[in-house]
Amino acid sequence: MPVYRLSETEIAFPPVDFAEPNGLLAVGGDLSVERLIQAYEHGLFPWFNPGEPLLWWSPDPRFVLFPEELKVAKSMRPYFNQRKFDVRFDTCFEAVIRACQRQRRNGQLSRTWITEDMVAAYCRLHEVGCAHSVEVWQSTNLVGGLYGISLGRMFFGESMFATVSNASKFGFITLVQRLREQGFVLIDCQQQTQHLGSLGARAIARKVFIDILQQNRESDYQFGKWT
Repeated sequence: MPVYRLSETEIAFPPVDFAEPNGLLAVGGDLSVERLIQAYEHGLFPWFNPGEPLLWWSPDPRFVLFPEELKVAKSMRPYFNQRKFDVRFDTCFEAVIRACQRQRRNGQLSRTWITEDMVAAYCRLHEVGCAHSVEVWQSTNLVGGLYGISLGRMFFGESMFATVSNASKFGFITLVQRLREQGFVLIDCQQQTQHLGSLGARAIARKVFIDILQQNRESDYQFGKWT
């Protein structure tokens, strides 16, 4: 399959069925609010290293979590019973994405895929009420969190961080419980990780994921802060 070059002016993506086996579909374009929203609506997300051109991905299978399938380990229950952390939403979005930018992953080189352009782009999405942060606090310290995109009844997770054990897991569980109460149908985790798998996430075929996306586009998009 060819990798498609996107127009700098026209905002359009080829069908995700044309993606490479590794999920790469297209190169180029920009990180405008309009293009990013359209990308997520059609099952794509940007992921590239500093110095590389913009790359757009739609992996098959897709790693997702259905909110009703959330698994909370017994080891996490004391954290909630004792209220060891305080969770807030959308009070310091840039601080969360910056912390994710600094977070070192296993096997990761010194560079991060959260480039300065990505930080600016997702901050713009946050300003229009489309991107949201989940913040885990311990007293006055931000010790964990995550950020992602909300469209209709789907949440697209982007990245998470923790400086204290189980802080990001605490925030993720709290988010899923909130989304389940609000009728969300799916949380996109993009790529498979053992961490998210332990919480109930699983792989589904891209075709199934796209079918859910198409149904989701019929729901109302309610942009705005979650505070």
